[in-house]
Amino acid sequence: MKRVGVILSGCGFLDGAEIHEAVATLAALENHGLEAVCFAPDVEQMHVVNHLTQDVSNGESRNVLVESARIARGSITALQENSCDDLDAIMLPGGFGAAKNLSDYAVKGSDMVVLPVVEKVLSKAVAAGKPVAAVCIAPVLLASLFGKDAPLLTLGGDSPHAENLENMGARHQVTTHEEIVVDAERKFVTGPCYMLDASVGNILRGADAVVAKLKEFL
Repeated sequence: MKRVGVILSGCGFLDGAEIHEAVATLAALENHGLEAVCFAPDVEQMHVVNHLTQDVSNGESRNVLVESARIARGSITALQENSCDDLDAIMLPGGFGAAKNLSDYAVKGSDMVVLPVVEKVLSKAVAAGKPVAAVCIAPVLLASLFGKDAPLLTLGGDSPHAENLENMGARHQVTTHEEIVVDAERKFVTGPCYMLDASVGNILRGADAVVAKLKEFL
């Protein structure tokens, strides 16, 4: 069975991994006969957000790995440089955690920097010719790291985020619900998910479409 590393960024869309996207990803991988192997960096979150009020909870701190374990039901390990060396592909669910904990995109936009351990894992995977899938805001990580190669990616519709993606060197393709974008040369698969005003059904079907295409590269 082919094995896919799923890099989570916490738990909750405002300060971690988007839960619907993460669960949809895990379900799609299983439905397509792929084994999901979950990782998250062992670092503190940028901040904690009260998801009821959407306000930052001042004075509160949480760990990205500990919070991600909620989604993975404890079956998760700390992301290390060599974590995905023996895996076949990588998948990145979205949520603000990708922009706050896996990178500083939420603060710096197109001047973003990717968390070093995430950069090393993704760079090694791409250098080895392994496919990478990213949904929602997570494609900005690919734009930041591989923009010099002008990868074809999507963040859904035209938006300041799409402009930022292009400022980093990537090419942006507009998509609607459940559509995906494939950069066959680089083996990148991206989908918009909650970058659009989506339903849970859109997320489930969109994640399935991304995983189905990812599997074709394996």
